[in-house]
Amino acid sequence: MLRNVFCCEARKCYLSFFKALIFISAILFVPAFASAQTEDEMKMLSMYFKEDQLVYAPTRSLKPLSQVAENISIVTAQDIEAMNAHMLSKVLEIVTGLFFYNTMNDFGTSGFAFIQGSDFYNDDRRTLILLDGMPWNFMAGGTHTINTIPVKIVKRIEIIKGPASSAWGSSLGGVINIVTKNTGDKAVPSGSVSASYGERNSQDYNAEIMGKAGTVGYYLHVDRMDSDGLRKNRYFERDSLYSKFDVPLFPDINLTLTAGYSDPHFKYNDYIEWDYSNVANFRAFFITAVLTTKITDELGVEASFYRYKQKFVSRNDVLSDTGFWDAVYGIDLNAGDTFNQWIYDETTKGGTAKVLWNNSVHNAVAGLDISHGSLDQISMSTGADDDINHPGISKWAVFVNDTISFGDLSITPGLRHDKNNVSGDFTSPSLGATYRIGRKTVLRASVARGFAYPPITYTSSEELYLKPNPDLKPEKVWSYQAGAEAFIFDFLNAKAVLFYHELKNEIQFQYDGAVGKYQYINGGGEAKRTGAEFDLETIPFYNVSMKTGLSYVRKELVPEENFPDAVNVTNIYDCNVIVKYDDVKSLSAQLSGNYTWWDFPWEGKYNTFIWDLSLGKKIYSVDKISTDVFLVVHNIFNSSSIIDKPSDTDNPRRWLEAGISLKF
Repeated sequence: MLRNVFCCEARKCYLSFFKALIFISAILFVPAFASAQTEDEMKMLSMYFKEDQLVYAPTRSLKPLSQVAENISIVTAQDIEAMNAHMLSKVLEIVTGLFFYNTMNDFGTSGFAFIQGSDFYNDDRRTLILLDGMPWNFMAGGTHTINTIPVKIVKRIEIIKGPASSAWGSSLGGVINIVTKNTGDKAVPSGSVSASYGERNSQDYNAEIMGKAGTVGYYLHVDRMDSDGLRKNRYFERDSLYSKFDVPLFPDINLTLTAGYSDPHFKYNDYIEWDYSNVANFRAFFITAVLTTKITDELGVEASFYRYKQKFVSRNDVLSDTGFWDAVYGIDLNAGDTFNQWIYDETTKGGTAKVLWNNSVHNAVAGLDISHGSLDQISMSTGADDDINHPGISKWAVFVNDTISFGDLSITPGLRHDKNNVSGDFTSPSLGATYRIGRKTVLRASVARGFAYPPITYTSSEELYLKPNPDLKPEKVWSYQAGAEAFIFDFLNAKAVLFYHELKNEIQFQYDGAVGKYQYINGGGEAKRTGAEFDLETIPFYNVSMKTGLSYVRKELVPEENFPDAVNVTNIYDCNVIVKYDDVKSLSAQLSGNYTWWDFPWEGKYNTFIWDLSLGKKIYSVDKISTDVFLVVHNIFNSSSIIDKPSDTDNPRRWLEAGISLKF
């Protein structure tokens, strides 16, 4: 009862603030339309209203942010450095409209990204993760893990909120494209070395170098992370390598090669109540090659290839010799025995061919995607036969889009047709438009049809507790978004977005008593998601700047007969606050807070902000060499963020770490 009262009051307060913010934004946007601009104002505008920043993810061709109709957020390497973040999950959880589910939020753990959505069981596979345009999601379950990507190699992260299927295919929720750093362009190399140490032996060591050897540009990175775990009996360790080379073959032909390896090992938890612990190992290895050529000043061709191999092993081990397993399940097991294990070993090979046409009016792309994936899957359990499967999937798609500019108006139609040998085909159209009012305001609107293919384990693999369903169809959605972005009163950048998504063919699972296993079906009914996002960011005033973001999603479910008791309405909302001090010369500080109300039907504790403080001080600087020290206080106020009970999934309490970095 008390929890319900609290929920109601919290929502009333939030909605009141939400309405007030809409009213204030409506007032503030108006004067931005007619403001005159001096040269100094234009310089400030270019720093904080980045209309000419080039982004890749919306259409798979670089274009100015002012021509992007999609709802997009950008995270830069400078943003990441200010946080002193170890993992991409910490970076993404403070992006407006991106709800990040961290089961533990421990050192090195990953989590799942839900874009504009509240459905825990599906949204992480609906979000497509890309590394420089290469799909990163698991083929087996469609889910993603981003703790295999070192945060230090990131130049920029582009987050498209809403379906991006007309460009990328299966991406019903949205796309997170992680863009890696460039190779060097000077013979004298530059780079950095850093090390940090925190509580529970939490360590992070990084080194990177970039430069040019003859005509070949290079970027190399290596890191090592290790921790005894910040809570319970967890632990984490990872070694990573990454390399990139730019090789000019001819004056107008360039070859870019990349390769990377990462191997996180970690222990999720000891589940005392059920007398078992869970340990997981990941391994990711990839190589890519991209060949680009300019045929004319306006016409270019690009061909790319990738090979991506990843392996996931998860096992459950008995904790004690108390006789729990014999008493409850009738199985004689001792401490340390493994009672079940899942192994997913998959390899995907793919490629893309694109033609790009770019002039003063058109920025057009036409292309072909092809890929083939194979999976070796083993699931083992004490007292049962092993399930061994070797499914595969072949995909191809053709796509085309064009950003057509008429002065201040830009229109972007897009179309893509996907087909695979398991779930059939799907066609995804989209249409977006932007309109610039002066130099300080951009209006955006888009409509798109998107989809999410069912993962191959849902359709083609027999597991311990899962029966495949070869008749599963893609989930499909129609999405509508509109918004505005403006630089107001020469000190405030404001952005507002409204969205509506109508989802059909939602995939849910049900229990099949005849075989004693679960099965996924297209029986989730129709889901409607309505919501809004607001971002406000100030320019520095006496070296202090502030950024805040608010997002709200309301999901209404019209259940089908298979799920008559499904929750009909869910409300989730999120607030992020960043206060930053930077005197540019030697001292910096950043206070960041995140609050997420999940509105899950099960018991949890997430009704408070989690605050982190990062402090940095330059202690040495001469020519191009500098040394900085930093201190980070995580979870300053010892707040709890527990998605679900039991308390084995508690987040870490307050913990500290310090480090040093050398740049040259």
